[in-house]
Amino acid sequence: MEWHIYLALVGVGVLAGFINTVAGGGSTLSLPMLMFLGLPANVANGTNRVAILLQNVVGVSTFRQKKVIDFKTDYRLAIPAVIGAIVGAFVAVEINEQLLRKIIGGLMVFMLLIVVLKPDVWIKDQVGQVSAKPSYFQYFIFLLTGFYGGFIQMGVGFFLLAGLVMGCGYDLVKANAIKVFIALIYTVFALGIFVWNDQVDWVSGLLLASGNMLGAWLGVHFTVKGGAKYVRYVLIFALVLVTSKLLGIF
Repeated sequence: MEWHIYLALVGVGVLAGFINTVAGGGSTLSLPMLMFLGLPANVANGTNRVAILLQNVVGVSTFRQKKVIDFKTDYRLAIPAVIGAIVGAFVAVEINEQLLRKIIGGLMVFMLLIVVLKPDVWIKDQVGQVSAKPSYFQYFIFLLTGFYGGFIQMGVGFFLLAGLVMGCGYDLVKANAIKVFIALIYTVFALGIFVWNDQVDWVSGLLLASGNMLGAWLGVHFTVKGGAKYVRYVLIFALVLVTSKLLGIF
């Protein structure tokens, strides 16, 4: 690789890591970059998981330092997400995902409308309403979300945030922290499946990851300092970006 390709990968990683940590959809930038380098779509999908994994290690560690994550209680929703991600990753190594992207794009248009038209749901501090133990319905939501995350990853942060905010009652700051934690756990298993199927380019993945980790660190500090109000603005921007990409607008 030329030196400017190294810089481009790291730069895209910083942006992707920041967007992934604060909202979701950073893979809209990193996946096309990997494919631009000549990686097949399935290999780019697997390689991107290297960056996602290390990005989330940094994100979880920093959120924990900021005392936003409590491992004793916040692990529960990761269990169904891991199960779903394992199934999704097995499907991903075999299937063409173009039709699914169109469906998800339509769902994200709906989600964008909710974020714009129902701001109080995303900004209001609802932690007092959060149940200590998730319901069976919430477990089912995160099983499906994990499946999608294992399948393609792109935009999964939006579904995790929607489940955590609208399904469980967390505010955006706490929801972002748990989202990163859940993504870290299931990415371990999803990446393992891609590695087993020899669909990871380690050089590109680690270069991208170096940028993602810095972006994640910046994203956590922005989330904690800015609060739910400013995180919502980034969420709207990211939703517009990902929806446009998935629907083929650019």
